[in-house]
Amino acid sequence: MRLPSGLVLFVFLASHLLNHAAGLISLDVMERGLGLFILVWEKQPGLILLSAAFAVHIANALASIWQRRSFRLKGWQAAQLGLGLAVPILLAAHVFGTVIAYEVFGVGTPYRYVLARLWVEGGGTGAWAQALLVLVAWGHGCIGLHYWLRLKPWYGRALPYLYAAALLLPALALAGFVSAGMQVSALAAQPGWMEALYRANKLTPEARAFAENGALWTRLAILAVVLAAFAGPVARMLLARRGGPKLYYRDSRVLDIIPGATALEIIRAAGIPQAMVCGGRGRCSTCRVRIGTGGEHLPPPSPEEARVLQRIGAPEGVRLACQIRPVRDLEVTPLLPPTATAREGFHGPGHRHGQEREVAVMFADLRGFTQLSEHRLPYDVVFLLNRYFAAMGQSIEEAGGQVDKFIGDGVMALFGVESGRDAGSRQALDAARRMAARLAELNQALASDLKEPLRMGIGLHVGPAIVGEMGYGGVKGLTAVGDTVNTASRLEGLCKTYTAELVVSQDLIDHAGADLSAFRIERVAIRGRGNDLSIRIVPEIAELPV
Repeated sequence: MRLPSGLVLFVFLASHLLNHAAGLISLDVMERGLGLFILVWEKQPGLILLSAAFAVHIANALASIWQRRSFRLKGWQAAQLGLGLAVPILLAAHVFGTVIAYEVFGVGTPYRYVLARLWVEGGGTGAWAQALLVLVAWGHGCIGLHYWLRLKPWYGRALPYLYAAALLLPALALAGFVSAGMQVSALAAQPGWMEALYRANKLTPEARAFAENGALWTRLAILAVVLAAFAGPVARMLLARRGGPKLYYRDSRVLDIIPGATALEIIRAAGIPQAMVCGGRGRCSTCRVRIGTGGEHLPPPSPEEARVLQRIGAPEGVRLACQIRPVRDLEVTPLLPPTATAREGFHGPGHRHGQEREVAVMFADLRGFTQLSEHRLPYDVVFLLNRYFAAMGQSIEEAGGQVDKFIGDGVMALFGVESGRDAGSRQALDAARRMAARLAELNQALASDLKEPLRMGIGLHVGPAIVGEMGYGGVKGLTAVGDTVNTASRLEGLCKTYTAELVVSQDLIDHAGADLSAFRIERVAIRGRGNDLSIRIVPEIAELPV
């Protein structure tokens, strides 16, 4: 209910600011706009909708404070919470002086009257308080909208325009407010103008005292309720220190489980950085964790959590830390770094967390490159390798594969990670053809710089491999490990033995549905494998059938 109620209040505030901006034109235009504003928001059903939204939003905020298990907040969360709690305190005097005074004493609320009280009485302190209220409420709303919308795919493109509007609207509103205030201050300088204005709008001493006392007691009541709400987290944190079930974090930290807290709240309460783009509301998936021992005691995902897990293709055993509330010992391992962004959380196929998949693996290596580079300048070596890597990388990607890594003067690539082993096998053979053609073009382009053409050997194999994102820090990417990878590397090495450009396993040929019967077949022992492997030896890749 936080989002719809917040949107209603944001639209109300935006329309109020537009009305204030009309003061740049004239006070009369501002008054006419107020008539439309009152018709929309101070008559039924607008008044009911606005009152309900305000009550729900405040109640939701207090309930969320009561339910918190720690006070460790991100900067934007602390700012949004602080600004939100300040709004009703700053708003109390304005509401009692206008809406409630009108309902109880019939006090009129035209802009001339409201602006006179704000700008003339008390040296204009009321005007400064009103300006602060506008900025606080607008800032609170904009933070909430930003952290909701930034999970949308289109938001990045729209952000510059929305940011400009978020700055422009309050600036125009404050400028209109100041302009109208100056106009009213000039009118108030006329003898008897203020007294006549107060009489016309029924501002009596009783009404004034009622508004001031009502605002004071309302503020005190709000402070008392807020303090009571904060008592909930304090009590739970004290209870957690008495001992009880533990959260085992990444095999390195043992954390006390705070009663009723989510795993995310427990982790952050311990001061451990944890990704959390959406503020722990189960939208972004950046707080995802792998569940270990103790996962059998967790209830199944709620429909909302299940939708997010399905969206990212999460494998079994992956949950959102912000949605699980452990009550018994539990092991969790975070799957994204603390610096993860909304983009990383929005997509994330399950295999990136580690899965066994049937993939085709390619290893390609330049022949004799060490001797070729011995008498060249470092600049020339780097230039030549980059030209080669660019040509091979483009060939692999055009065939539907993905470059895993460049190793010295070699290339490792994966095929069929998403499409499966049969399609991956066909893609691997297609990539080999494209790479051979690109290498011939490169040799032709560099003929004047090369004493002899560049040659390469390629090894191809298909089979099960563990696929996932591996590495550390910035040196992290999708890769594969296992016997299939080792075998493909060994086949590439056999290219030297057989003086061939390509050595491919019969398994890959069968899955690709290709006919390579014209090429020599051998049974070879591969180090690390228990059984011999059937391979086909292709002296020149250009001879492969299409």
